[in-house]
Amino acid sequence: MTIKEKQQQLVDEFAFLDDWEQKYEYIIDLGKELKGLPEDKKTPENLIKGCQSQVWIDAEFKEGKLFFNADSDGILPKGIVSLLVSVYSGHTTAEILDSDFKFIEEIGLQEFLSPSRANGLMAMTKQIKFYAVAFQLKK
Repeated sequence: MTIKEKQQQLVDEFAFLDDWEQKYEYIIDLGKELKGLPEDKKTPENLIKGCQSQVWIDAEFKEGKLFFNADSDGILPKGIVSLLVSVYSGHTTAEILDSDFKFIEEIGLQEFLSPSRANGLMAMTKQIKFYAVAFQLKK
């Protein structure tokens, strides 16, 4: 499935949820499915700056694709980062760099988050793009 297809699938899933309480519950459920990071990956290098909670994103480059794993000490941020990992993990650096984050607006997520959580979300998206750039340069 392409990044665009994954994004559209999430937009469609969120469209079926009636209110933000249901959307929050769905995001939290996504976080519960996230495998998490081992303690040795919860390093300052993997810590996302600008998040209200602690959020770590780790990336591994194998067979020409980037694979992300993440964790958070907060239930909502863990769900949000899980959503991003599900969309961008398993794609090439070019696919990630060619993609956008408009689906976040389509879901309406950013406008419903507090300013500090919205900043954290933007920091997570920037980190994913940063990893794509960094691993593209290593090829």
